[in-house]
Amino acid sequence: MAISVVKAGLLDTIQDMGRNHAGNLGVNPGGAMDPYAARVANMLVGNCGTEAILEMHFPGPQILFEQNALIAVTGADFTPMLDDQPIPLWQPIVMRKNTVLHFPKLKKGARCYLSIHGGFYVEPWLNSYSTNLKAGAGGLEGRQLRKGDSLTARESFIYFAGLLKQDRNVRILPWRADPEKTYRLPNEIFVVEGNEWKQLKASSQREFFENNFTVHPLSDRMGYHLKGADVELLQKFDLISSAVSFGTVQLLRSGQLVILMADHQTTGGYPRLAHVVSAHLPKLAQLRASDALQFSVTDIQSAESMLADQEKELQILRRSCIDRLNELVCTVST
Repeated sequence: MAISVVKAGLLDTIQDMGRNHAGNLGVNPGGAMDPYAARVANMLVGNCGTEAILEMHFPGPQILFEQNALIAVTGADFTPMLDDQPIPLWQPIVMRKNTVLHFPKLKKGARCYLSIHGGFYVEPWLNSYSTNLKAGAGGLEGRQLRKGDSLTARESFIYFAGLLKQDRNVRILPWRADPEKTYRLPNEIFVVEGNEWKQLKASSQREFFENNFTVHPLSDRMGYHLKGADVELLQKFDLISSAVSFGTVQLLRSGQLVILMADHQTTGGYPRLAHVVSAHLPKLAQLRASDALQFSVTDIQSAESMLADQEKELQILRRSCIDRLNELVCTVST
């Protein structure tokens, strides 16, 4: 065993990058709500970015590590602590067995990620480890974690005890990720125009970008319902159900908006007014109920450029983390 759940959090599930290949089967993609934080968590501990990780919400869980491990915590700041020692986000940490990870205080953000070197060992479903709560499949028995659950980490060649000083239970390793650029201006969300954008009244088009919207408390992993001024079409029309994606902004019959999130359906019949650019999905995923957001328009070329820059930074980070970890292990072994 690698970890045991001493106390369950609000919603703790195993996730990865989802099932984007299964849309033709009508299976929603799922996966980490904040794909950037999830990938970085894996990279910091030497995993590939698609390994199984734990997605947590506040109040967070209490987790007992039953073996020495290399971990990282990224995403929202829930004030992570190992026993009574605060630990940093976005930085790899070696810790001794029988240490408890807990999250006593919410500072900012909505979702926090825990990675472990080697990844959590769970059976894949449709080539993904992600938990599909509605289908009851993937992750750990298709459900959120409960008190008493145990998860196993894949076997590692690293002797973690050798990286710890004899009188210490925790060692913070010296490399870290810098997420500042990804989460800069957290309430400003860039979108590109959707298929039905031009069906809006001119006044609603202006209000869409000039007004703030607020995340409704009933929002979840399937969609963020937004509160704000009503948005109106030039005329009502019927729309054949069409493909939608993570970040699609739809107009409901009530005149309010919904942004489809990681667990979204594969098709939808509401007008698609806009699409959140992929590079801003991490910011969107870290918004909490009652947080405000404002849309800003951009074009597809700029959106692609933003995503390419983000991906380049991630690949540099991945290579750097592997090199630093290999260097550390070689130094200890010699």
